[in-house]
Amino acid sequence: MLNNIIPAFVVGGLICVLGQLLMDLTKANITPAHVLVTFVTGGVVLGGLGLYEPLVRIGGAGATVPLSGFGYTLAKGAIEGAQSTGLLGAFSGGIQAAAVGIAAALFFGYLVAVVFNPKG
Repeated sequence: MLNNIIPAFVVGGLICVLGQLLMDLTKANITPAHVLVTFVTGGVVLGGLGLYEPLVRIGGAGATVPLSGFGYTLAKGAIEGAQSTGLLGAFSGGIQAAAVGIAAALFFGYLVAVVFNPKG
C-alpha cells in the first residue's frame, strides 16, 4: 500500500508546488485561473505527446487527480477515439473519457450545496 501512496503524494505534491511557484514568483501576474488553464492545457499537450504516461505510471492518482491529469484524460480519450472512429472520435473521445469525473464533480458539488448553507 505504501508503494502506491508515497509516489502519489510526491508526484501530486510536486504538481501543486509548481502551481504555487507560478503564482508566487510572478507577483500576481498569474492568477489561479491562469494556473488552471495552464495545467489542463499542459496535461493535454504532454498526454498527446506521450510524455505524461510515465508520470501516471510512477505517481498514479498523484498524477491523474490534479488538473493536469484531467487534460491528460482528455488527450488520451481523444487519441483513442480517433483511432477507433476517426475524426469524429477525436472530438467525442475526450469528453467520453472524462465524463465520469465531470459527472462526479457536478454531483458532489450539488450535494454540498444542498447540505450546507452557502453565504453571500
